[in-house]
Amino acid sequence: MIGAIEAGGTKFVCAVGGSHHDIWAQEVIPTRMPDETLAACSRFFETCQIRYGVLSGLGIAAFGPIDLSRNTATYGTVLTTPKPGWQGANFVHHFSHQLGLRPVVDTDVNAAILAEVKAGAARGCKNAVYITVGTGVGVMVDGQLLHGLMHPEAGHVPVPRAAGDEKFHSECPFHSDCVEGMASGPAMASRWAMPASILPPDHMAWDMEAYYLAQLCRTLTLVYAPERIVMGGGVMNQKSLLPRIRRQLEKLLAGYVPVIPRAGGIDRYVVAPELGKISGLAGAFLLASGRY
Repeated sequence: MIGAIEAGGTKFVCAVGGSHHDIWAQEVIPTRMPDETLAACSRFFETCQIRYGVLSGLGIAAFGPIDLSRNTATYGTVLTTPKPGWQGANFVHHFSHQLGLRPVVDTDVNAAILAEVKAGAARGCKNAVYITVGTGVGVMVDGQLLHGLMHPEAGHVPVPRAAGDEKFHSECPFHSDCVEGMASGPAMASRWAMPASILPPDHMAWDMEAYYLAQLCRTLTLVYAPERIVMGGGVMNQKSLLPRIRRQLEKLLAGYVPVIPRAGGIDRYVVAPELGKISGLAGAFLLASGRY
């Protein structure tokens, strides 16, 4: 039995089983302060161990930024997150102490691209990226999740503002013009005074959103040359958005690099996730199993 946690800003999804295809028990825990939230997660796994047996591994796909330096005492520590109260929380220290096993931690978006490469929309790719709009970007290069001094934070790359959007105040507390601050769900709600989920599909908001997200896709294409770009997150539930992003990206690339024909067309280059909302949890199971 292995355990998995998708640690998000609003909820933690905890599960145990043989894999994401074989889940024996699952619980959703609201994200409150670290002590309360992590204690609730520990109780879930302790109960599961009484019922099913001892955990052999635990994978955590977490919001960030987070320290992924595995051979240091700070491995698994949340860094300068905008999530109140969570800076300094240490997943590895908590679960090592409470459960007696050292978890494997990565970002939620890195876990998502891992899952999509192994069993989803980027299956068979060695170089791919996963964009979760409003959360971040996971990157796989040559079959390995990308880690440097820390993990990529490509959701915070700056983007030129769309015409007519010059006075909008970015929703990112750190940057005035990054993709996350300009194109996340909260940014859309603030700009248009209504949630993205109720904006009609023909609203001008979607062309502006596509413009910002296509700029991110262009940057990732030129920097990483991925074989596939997978795009998820709640904002992507608007079905008209993905085709708009594809059209904008083709314009922005202007035929400079032949990635689109080599990928088999724009519809095969920029795609929706096959695993949907469980990409992060599936990736956490893969982290726990060591099969990556």
